[in-house]
Amino acid sequence: MSANASVLYDVPGPKARRRHAVYSVLVLAAVVAVGWLVWQAFADKGQLTAEKWKPFIQPEVWETYILPGLRGTLVAAALSIVFAMVIGMVFGLLRLSDHRIVRWVAGAIVEVARAIPVLILMIFLFQWFAVKNLFVSDKLALAAVVIALTVYNGSVIAEIVRAGIRSLPQGQTEAAQALGLRKGQMMRLILLPQAITAMLPALISQMVVALKDTALGYQITYQEIVRQGQQLGAAEQNTVPALIVVAIIMIILNWALTFLATRIEKRLRARRRGRAVLGVNSVLTDAAPGVDVAKGP
Repeated sequence: MSANASVLYDVPGPKARRRHAVYSVLVLAAVVAVGWLVWQAFADKGQLTAEKWKPFIQPEVWETYILPGLRGTLVAAALSIVFAMVIGMVFGLLRLSDHRIVRWVAGAIVEVARAIPVLILMIFLFQWFAVKNLFVSDKLALAAVVIALTVYNGSVIAEIVRAGIRSLPQGQTEAAQALGLRKGQMMRLILLPQAITAMLPALISQMVVALKDTALGYQITYQEIVRQGQQLGAAEQNTVPALIVVAIIMIILNWALTFLATRIEKRLRARRRGRAVLGVNSVLTDAAPGVDVAKGP
């Protein structure tokens, strides 16, 4: 068998590789053609001239539009991510409760929260808060955005937590029970630390979703970066350059969040491996005193 063989599909032969190469060239040519047409359309409208980009070298434009929008996006994303993590952890553990009624109630809440579109929930909360005067006027939009994102992303994280804990080997639970640990101790000391490491990729994806969904706040007048970019484009008549700058900023934010979370994941995995090695060495040393584990007997 070839070293490049895959268990998922047959290794393509020479004709298949040539055919795939032709398809790749055709797709690339189609993408380039579409990109050129879009570029020409913007150029014909005068949206790509140097004059349209000049506002971005003026500090007033950044202080008036971009930076306030960036601050609004970061504040809403940070608050919703933190609250969603807390809510998700709580409801994820409730869905694993030994009491059937607790599992049913938590499951019903999670399923309803996942089913409601975020934008509709934002609009409803914004109108309800305004009618009930629950927040001061300049915080209404922020409260609606944060709570809507918390409800939706918290419900998704609850499912991630439940699935992450369920995915652990049954032997982990049985060993903890054999040691006489209570369920709370078992969750806190054994299951959750392992599950969090396994769940981190999915949690990172959900954090990115929360960050991007802050842009929905423009529908309820929340001052986030997409809304500010649109206002900048309307004021300076450079809508396309403004949205390009906003897109670049959002890409940088998402990349930074993913990079940070990935670094944390690597450190957690390295720490777990280190603890596992120390645990094995301790067992071997206890079993054979006077033996250097690194060098052998």
